[in-house]
Amino acid sequence: MLDTLDEDTRKYRAPALEKGLDVLELLSRHGQPLTPSQMSTMLGRSVSELFRMIQVLEFRGYIEPSPDGYRLTNRLFTLGMAQAPAKNLVDTALPLMRDLAEATTQSCHLVVPSGEQIVVVSRIEAPGDLGYSVRIGYRRNIIEATSGLLFYGCASPRGRDRLRELLIPLHGRKPVAEFVAAAEAAGAQGYAERQSSFVRGVTDLVAPILGTDGIIATLITPFIERTPPTCDAAEALSRLRRAAGLISAEVGALSAA
Repeated sequence: MLDTLDEDTRKYRAPALEKGLDVLELLSRHGQPLTPSQMSTMLGRSVSELFRMIQVLEFRGYIEPSPDGYRLTNRLFTLGMAQAPAKNLVDTALPLMRDLAEATTQSCHLVVPSGEQIVVVSRIEAPGDLGYSVRIGYRRNIIEATSGLLFYGCASPRGRDRLRELLIPLHGRKPVAEFVAAAEAAGAQGYAERQSSFVRGVTDLVAPILGTDGIIATLITPFIERTPPTCDAAEALSRLRRAAGLISAEVGALSAA
């Protein structure tokens, strides 16, 4: 729910709209499908109160049913990607991502922050028959994602404060403190490299993409060792960092134009 405005200072209210937004924000935060009764409990509203909102959101394509409940579709993501800054970033990155995938024989992903989560906004599949990638629109909590280390470690002091304020209520002080220590180390070296906590046999190689106001995205190669090897992890990381630097330079030039 929206807490940035005090109830007494709000000029207008739209209860039906707010219920619909509550549903969307809840599904986004939770990251897993929810049944109407689960939404009812979490939002403190009756099932009958939410029923019409859920039906309208499904009809308009913002949510969809699954065996475990309702989940978000990519409709909101698609609307967000239509905005000029996101389009400029993706359009700039794609040619360099293609070159990177070709040179390393690995897939690569372009990732941006979204609140306390990361979201994949573009990807290039590995050439050939073997590779690992996730779908566009894939989300994961920043504290669990290797990209999250750089979104914190390369952020401004103000950005770090804001991110800690988001993460501590969700995960507690100790896990966030451990995350912060790892993120600061990654930020200091300018890249992140660690075994994926999500898929065995994959090493996440991540480099920051920097804009005029600091980090705006990350470029990630989920590295898989091939037999025989075509490009080792050290070379893949070097090429990844070079590509991220070129994207940063082009995005910065576009912003300044």
